[in-house]
Amino acid sequence: MEKIVSARNLVKNFGDFTAVRGINFEVRRGECFGLLGPNGAGKSSIVKMIYGFSPVTSGELEVFGLDVGSGSRKIKSRLGVVPQEDNLDPELSVRENLLVYAGYFRLGKELARTRAGEILDFMDLADKAGEVVDHLSGGLKRRLTLGRALINRPELLILDEPTTGLDPYARHLVWQRLRRLKEAGTTMLLTTHYLEEASQLCERLIILHRGEILEAGSPVELIDRHVGKEALELAVDPGQRELLLSGLDDLVKARRDLGDDLVVFSQRGRELAGRVTARADSLGISLNYQRLRPTNLEDVFLKLTGETLQGSREDS
Repeated sequence: MEKIVSARNLVKNFGDFTAVRGINFEVRRGECFGLLGPNGAGKSSIVKMIYGFSPVTSGELEVFGLDVGSGSRKIKSRLGVVPQEDNLDPELSVRENLLVYAGYFRLGKELARTRAGEILDFMDLADKAGEVVDHLSGGLKRRLTLGRALINRPELLILDEPTTGLDPYARHLVWQRLRRLKEAGTTMLLTTHYLEEASQLCERLIILHRGEILEAGSPVELIDRHVGKEALELAVDPGQRELLLSGLDDLVKARRDLGDDLVVFSQRGRELAGRVTARADSLGISLNYQRLRPTNLEDVFLKLTGETLQGSREDS
């Protein structure tokens, strides 16, 4: 398949701090490719290099077969970008924001009005077309920011944490529109730390941690490869954990300590839960809490790093 983005040994430094550490990945035409990781993983640093906001420190980065340094102007004309923070003009109306943005791509007035109308309908914003942006809710502003990125009918849509800060209802509305774009063949590059967002939208993704790629694949592949189908959460004394799991290696795919809890991953979670309970009873080990649940991408990240996806440091 055609490569829309190609990164080889990509590095980004900010002074003495290295935000991106020699990574390699490709985005193929027509797919939604995800960059998954906590704040501080380097996600935003990567996408800012792709759309020319931040220069590459070293390595190679091509978009549409063009080097991002020498071909920046041509690349930008074919991109749509939804930044992490809304940068709408708060004093203009919804429609005016779209028309002004169309001017950056030198669209004629009639074509700009036509596309603005199409976007207002697509994002369910037609009834808000005359409202001043400053009066809109956060969810409506986010939908407008996404719609604005479509004004030039981009070949690649870059979505940098597109639903951060939205309530669940508004988030699902944005996901619906992104799924429709994907079904229509739009290539998307998505950065997120929301597990459900990555699982719903991405065919492939890379998991980033401190500027490095830990793993790559589809969400289903990564879950199956590292943590299996189910996770058993146990509140048990740390000094008794080894004894409790002794002899259960055939059922344990991986395990991690998470605060006061022990998380055990397995392909046969129900059987594991039953044998753990029986073993605890026979040994007199107290289980203060026990829960069996399906695994997810956060479990993959936990297994790989010993940390959760909720980082404390902002992306560089």
